[in-house]
Order: sequence, then structure tokens, then C-alpha cells
Amino acid sequence: MINQIDVFSSAHSFKEEDIRDKIVVMIDVLRASSTMVTALQNGAKGVIAVEDMDDASKISHNLDAESFLMSGEKNGITIDGYDLGNSPLEHTREVVNGKTIILNTTNGTKAIRRCSLADQIIVGSFLNLNAIVKHLQNLNEEVLLVCAGWRGRLSLEDILCAGNIIYELCEGDLPNEARDGAKVAFGLYEKFSDDIETSIKSSNYAVRLKDIVSEKDLEYCCQRSITDILPALNEGIITDING
Repeated sequence: MINQIDVFSSAHSFKEEDIRDKIVVMIDVLRASSTMVTALQNGAKGVIAVEDMDDASKISHNLDAESFLMSGEKNGITIDGYDLGNSPLEHTREVVNGKTIILNTTNGTKAIRRCSLADQIIVGSFLNLNAIVKHLQNLNEEVLLVCAGWRGRLSLEDILCAGNIIYELCEGDLPNEARDGAKVAFGLYEKFSDDIETSIKSSNYAVRLKDIVSEKDLEYCCQRSITDILPALNEGIITDING
């Protein structure tokens, strides 16, 4: 299985055709993936990932006003007029239970849209890492771990999550014939795995966010395997396929 896994370092590091008919795990640790996982864990009916405010507006006009919430950020800051930001801690059960979340973010939701030709799109984070590993263990198809990154650049936290997934899949023993992307992610995870939280907090993106994002947000996103939620895109809506 591990020889069929590759890693893309950002949402701009591949052509959309590269994704066709593959299984994709989209990873945006800070914070879109973590927010989607948390919203579904807390009872949201589903998440609709959009590329921009125009898409969000068009979709919202077709829904009952009481049935959805608008969530999202631009450059880390909550979008004016939206109900929630891109903070998993804002997506509490009291707020999101029974609601559809329309989510618009700088990197993660755009990465999902770029993966539209995939056979299946799964949303991965540290929060649901074991659920991702269990799902992939049962597959015999090519898998691409797509790191959302930041505006086309590598983000350490996403690569570390991809590396952690690969590490668990191969039980810490990466075969020599593994693909280059998997080797890089695995190697970075081995280097920084002793203290994931400190490594993530010192990453370029976390440092950029520190003045606009709660420290508790960062700490929350670093927790590993606290839920079995497995978000997957189905007919335009991300829902929990383990539910």
C-alpha cells in the first residue's frame, strides 16, 4: 500500500489532471481541515467548501436561511458578515448542530476544489489521523496526500501530518521503493515527531497567524486522533462517512 502513496507539498504543486481517479486526502491543519472535522463531530449536517465569496453567496441563496451558517477567513481574519471564522473552537455543538456549514478559506477549501477530478476526497488532520490511517489501510488504490500549504508554498504543519499518516501506515519502516514525496514527508515527521505542537507553533504559517488566531486554536489543531470522524466529499457536500 505504501508504495502507492505520494505527497504533494501544496495545492499548486500538481496539475488537476494528476488527481484524476485517485483517492485524495486533503490536509490543511491550520485550520480548514481541523474546522471541518470539528464541525461534523459537533453535529453539523455537512460542509460545503467554496473557493470564494461569490460561490458562497450563490449557494446560500438556494438554502433556507435557518439551515446554514457561513464560516471562513481571508488571510486568517473572519470574513465580514460571516457567522463564524475558520476556527474549530467556534464550531461548537451549540452553534453548528443540525446546520450546513458553507466554508470559505484562503487555502484549504481552494485545495478541495482543485482536487475535483479525484475518485474520492477525504479531509485529513491530526485530529482524525487514526481514522484516516484505518481507511487507507483497507484500500488498494493510488492515494495522494495533498497538503493545502499557504498560497502555493509548503506549510510544515501539513507536511508533518502527511508524514505522520505515512509513518503509521508503514509502522515506522518506510520501504526503499517509496515515492519521493512520501520519503520527504516521512523524514520530516521523524525529525520533528518528538514535539509536534512546538514544531507547528514555530512554523512560518503559525507565526503569521499568531497575532490574529487564538493560541488555543493552534493547540487544539495539534491534538492527535481525538475523533473517528472521516469527512469525505459526496455530491458537493462533505459529510462523515463513518457516521
